[in-house]
Amino acid sequence: MVKLRAIGDVLLSTAVLPGLRAAYPGASVDFLTEKYCAAVVEGNPHVSNVLTFDPRTDGSLGLVRRVRSGRYDMVLDLFGNPRSAVLTLLSGAGTRVGYRFNWRAFCYNMVVEPRGGTVHNVDFNLDALRRMGIDDRGGRPCFPLDDEGERFASEVFAEAGYTGKRIVGLNPGGGWISKKWRPEQFAGLGRRIVGETGSAVLVVWGPGEEEDARRVRDGIGPGAVMAPPATLRQLGSLLKRCSTLVTNDSGPMHIAAALGVPVLAIFGPTVPSLQGPVFTDSAVVLNDRLDCLGCSYTECPIGNPCMVELTVGEVFDSLRKLTEKLTHTKSDDIA
Repeated sequence: MVKLRAIGDVLLSTAVLPGLRAAYPGASVDFLTEKYCAAVVEGNPHVSNVLTFDPRTDGSLGLVRRVRSGRYDMVLDLFGNPRSAVLTLLSGAGTRVGYRFNWRAFCYNMVVEPRGGTVHNVDFNLDALRRMGIDDRGGRPCFPLDDEGERFASEVFAEAGYTGKRIVGLNPGGGWISKKWRPEQFAGLGRRIVGETGSAVLVVWGPGEEEDARRVRDGIGPGAVMAPPATLRQLGSLLKRCSTLVTNDSGPMHIAAALGVPVLAIFGPTVPSLQGPVFTDSAVVLNDRLDCLGCSYTECPIGNPCMVELTVGEVFDSLRKLTEKLTHTKSDDIA
């Protein structure tokens, strides 16, 4: 199974694994991804081996040789870019499954009609199973945790004095600048969370995002803690302890959702119905005064109004409504 990147996309593709494993219970199911995404898949109970590569240092010919050496009966390409399509064609596998993306369709002998613009990314992946005649078993993403990550998170929360407190996580990071609500806006939101709800705040971040996270933490002041550097697995354990995560469209958004953490997701250039949080209590907030939402621009030519003009008050009100919904749901469950 091939899903080269990114963290959120790799995580969403794991929804395929339960059905694949049920269909081939005795098979070795190997997963190929880039090195920085490996932790998303390692420890998944349906995966036998995780194969990794670094496109900056590993040549395509060497990658083809490694895959051919596996003597695979089937290669399932859920990525569908030129590299993964050609790799699938040259894999030596008798069954090659992939999507009808222009010339790449000729690299497969079982072709899936892509519905990426009409269904959520999870269903986009599950369509491959359906094309193969395999029951998708209601597949959902899985993000494995481990003991080391749990110990790490317990120590972070204990040192912060957060044990037993209600914690709201803030994630100001994101892959595209156009998807990122600004650090000063997150800081303003954090001040309202601390001052008006009594909750504490944990600011999470990933590689290259430390300065933004620090600006958010410093802008909030007392009541906010910035997470220390963390691996993906450690980040998952931190998020699992949050009562809610407020986040840009990003990998941590999908990790939190996979772990069942309630999510308030801030959207603009991407489409919530296609890439939003699933399988958890969630809400989406966006600047619906604009008619250019869902543009898919990685850099906005008109100043990024979907993020810049989305106010702290609007996001805080959405968080309050989600919190009230969660409280009512919990009360109904108890009753």
